[in-house]
Amino acid sequence: MDIESLSAMREAALDYFVRSRATQRRRALLEQPDAREAQGWSALAELGWTGMLAPESAGGLGLELDGAAEILRAAGEHAAPEPLLAVAGLSALLLARLDTAAARVLLSDLIAGRSLPALAWQESAGDLSAVPLACGCERRAGNVLLQGEKLMVLPGAAASGWLVSARGDDDAVILWVPRGTEGVSETVVPLVDGGQASSLRFEQVVLPPDAVLAEGPAAQDALRGALAAGQILQAAELLGAGQAMLAQTLAYLRTRSQFGKPIGSFQALQHRCVDMFIHLELAHATLNEVIALAAQEISTERLEAEASRANARCTAAALQASRTSVQLHGAIGYTQECDLSLFYKRVLCLSAWLGNVTAHQHRHGLLAGESEATTGTTAWTGEFPRTADWSAMPEAEFRRMVRGFLQQRYPQELRYLSHRARWSEMRDWYLTLSAQGWIAPAWPEAHGGMGLPADKLIAWIEELEQYGVARAPDQGIVMIGPLLIQHGTPEQQQRFLPRILSGENVWCQGYSEPVAGSDLAGLRTEAIAGRDAEGDHFIVNGQKIWTTLAQDANHIFMLVRTDKDARKQEGISFLLCDLRTPGVTVRPIHTLAGEPEFCEVFFDNVRVPAENLVGKLHGGWTIAKALLGFERIFLGSPKQSQYALGQLARLAEARRLFAEPVFAQRFAALRLDVADLTAAYTSFANIVRAGKPLPASVSLLKIWASETYHRIGALLVEAGEEQGAVAGDQVLDGQTFNVLSPLIGSTAAMIYGGTNEIQRNILARQVLDLPA
Repeated sequence: MDIESLSAMREAALDYFVRSRATQRRRALLEQPDAREAQGWSALAELGWTGMLAPESAGGLGLELDGAAEILRAAGEHAAPEPLLAVAGLSALLLARLDTAAARVLLSDLIAGRSLPALAWQESAGDLSAVPLACGCERRAGNVLLQGEKLMVLPGAAASGWLVSARGDDDAVILWVPRGTEGVSETVVPLVDGGQASSLRFEQVVLPPDAVLAEGPAAQDALRGALAAGQILQAAELLGAGQAMLAQTLAYLRTRSQFGKPIGSFQALQHRCVDMFIHLELAHATLNEVIALAAQEISTERLEAEASRANARCTAAALQASRTSVQLHGAIGYTQECDLSLFYKRVLCLSAWLGNVTAHQHRHGLLAGESEATTGTTAWTGEFPRTADWSAMPEAEFRRMVRGFLQQRYPQELRYLSHRARWSEMRDWYLTLSAQGWIAPAWPEAHGGMGLPADKLIAWIEELEQYGVARAPDQGIVMIGPLLIQHGTPEQQQRFLPRILSGENVWCQGYSEPVAGSDLAGLRTEAIAGRDAEGDHFIVNGQKIWTTLAQDANHIFMLVRTDKDARKQEGISFLLCDLRTPGVTVRPIHTLAGEPEFCEVFFDNVRVPAENLVGKLHGGWTIAKALLGFERIFLGSPKQSQYALGQLARLAEARRLFAEPVFAQRFAALRLDVADLTAAYTSFANIVRAGKPLPASVSLLKIWASETYHRIGALLVEAGEEQGAVAGDQVLDGQTFNVLSPLIGSTAAMIYGGTNEIQRNILARQVLDLPA
C-alpha cells in the first residue's frame, strides 16, 4: 500500500479502537476472568478485519502485511482484547495458504465471524520449529487417528476448533479438529493480560478424511510461512504497545510536579525517555524494512530470519518501554488502577508467545549464517561502469561488482587498518575511486557523484566494511560537499566540488573550541569583515580544537563569530578557509591510542575572501544546523559498527568462539543491533535523497551507532582475553589486527560530533517536547 493508504488504514483502526473502548474492555477482561475476549469479534467481522489477510476472491480484504501491521499496531496502542493476531492473523494466514476446498470453507466462516479457529502447532516451550515431533497421525480404516499434545494455543475457550499440525507417515499434516470432538481434552490457562490459552491433549482422536486440510511439503511450507508472517504482525502489535506506553509516560512527566517543577524537566528522567524513544524508533524502522522485504519473493528461510529480526527488536523495545514507563510513573505505575498496567501485562504475554527475544536472536543468527554460506560468490567478470542505472541493477549483481572492484584495485596492505588512515596512505586509493567516478556514492550525478539509491548505498558501505577498506580523509565528501550542494552558490559549487572529487582539496571541520565544548554557540573565534585594495574579506582570529586530521587537510570549513553584540546563535557565520593562508598554525593532539588524529588549529589575523562565506552574513547557525544533520547521519552510519563486527567475527573464527553458546548469543544480538541500525540509517538517508531537511530525531542515529560500536569493541577485548592487553597491531590470518582499536575508537565516537548526552538533550527537548 502507498503511504497515504497506510495512513488512512491506521487512522481508521485507531478511531475504531477508541470508539469501541478497547482499553476499557481489556480492563474488564482482567477484572472479570470469565468475560469472553472475543466478545467484539462480530464488530470486527463487520469491518472486514477478520479477513484482512484473506484474498478478495474469498471475501477478504486482501491486505498485504503492511496494511495488516497498521491494524495490529493500532490494536497494540489500545491493548485491544480481541484475538486479532491469533485468529485474523495466524489462522487466516495459514488457511489462505492452503488451496483445498475444506480450507476455503473454514476461511469463509472465519471471515464472516462465524468461527474462531485457533492454530495448535507448538509442542514444547521455547520451540520455534514448525516441524511436529510428538503429535502424530495415521490413516486407519478410512479415517485419521490423531495422538499427541499442543500447548499455548490461543485463543483459549473462545476457539471454535483447532488447526492442528501433526506428523504423518511421510511428512507434515494440517488437520481441522472442531471443538467437541471426542478424545480432545482441553486445559484452559489464564494469561496475565486477561486472555486465555489452552493446552490440548489428543487421545486416539478419530477424524474423518476431510479433516485433512493439507499434507506434505505444501502443509509444511504453509505453516512456516504463516508463522513467520504472524511473528511480523506480532512485532507490529508489540511496537504499538510500546509507543502507547511512551506516550503515556511523556504525558505524565509533563504534568506531574515535584520540588516545584514538572518532573519531566529532570535530565535523568528525560534521558530514560529518550532511550525508550530510540529503541522504539529503531524497532519501527526495522519493522518497516522487514515488511518491505516480505513483500518480495524471498525464500521461506529468509522470511523466517527477517521475522525473527523484527520480532526480536520490537519485543526488546516493548519490554524496555514497559519497564521504564512503570519506573518513571513511580508508585502509581505499580498499581492496577493505572492504565499502564494493561499495556505492561499485554507486552508480557506477547513477548512470551511465538518466541522470546533470545529465541529469535538465536534463530536469526542460524538462518542468516546459512543464507550467507549459500550466497553465490561468482567472481565479477564484467566492466566497472562509471555510471549506470544503479536503481535497476539487482543488489546481488551490484555487490559482486563492488567486491570485484575492491579485489582488483584496493591495496592489500591497507586492509583492516587498526588506526585512522592518513591522507598519505589513502591518497592513491582516493584517486582510484575518483578516476572511476565512484568517490562520492551519495552525491547526485549532476554534481559528479554516483547518485546511489539508499539500498545500494547501504550495500556499498557493507561491501567496503566487509573487505576491510580503511576510511580515507573524507570530510569533503560526506560533509562540506553535500552542504554546498544544498546551500552553496553556483560559483562556490563550481569552485569547490570538482576539487573535492579530484582530491585537490582535502577538508577538515572547524567547529569545536577549547571553551565552548559541546556548547557550539559559545564559540569565540572572531571574523571581522573589511575591504581593502584586494577586495572584501574577513580577518579571522581564534582557535579550533579536536579538528580531525587537520594536519592532512588544506582547507577547513568553520563557524566564526561575526557579531559579538548579537545573541549567541545570531552572530555566527560559516566560512571556508584555505589552511595554507598565512597566520594558520596546526598542532596535532595524540589520542588514547597514541595516534595524532585530532588537532588544534590557531588563526592569527588570517585573511579569508568574502566569497568564501556560505549563506548569509550572521546566518551561519542555520548552515551549522544543516551541517550537523549531515554530520549526525554520517556519524550514525553503520560503517564503524560493521567494520568492528567484522573484526570480532574474524577473531571468533580464529579462536572457534562460535561454538561457545554464550558468545554466539552475544554476537547474534550485536549482529541484529547493526542490522537494525542499518534500517534506521536507510530511512534517514532517504530523507536526504529527497532533498528534505533532516529532523532533529537524526540524533538517535549517532547515539545508537556509537554505543553499538562500543558494545562490539568491549566484546572484542573480552574475547581477545590476554590479547586485549597487547599494544599495537597483531597479525591474524595474515592481516593486520588490533584488539583494542574499536573499543578506543568507539569511546571517542560517543564524544565527538556532540556527546551522546547532548544528543539525548536534543531529542528530549526538540522531539519529545519535555520541559526545560
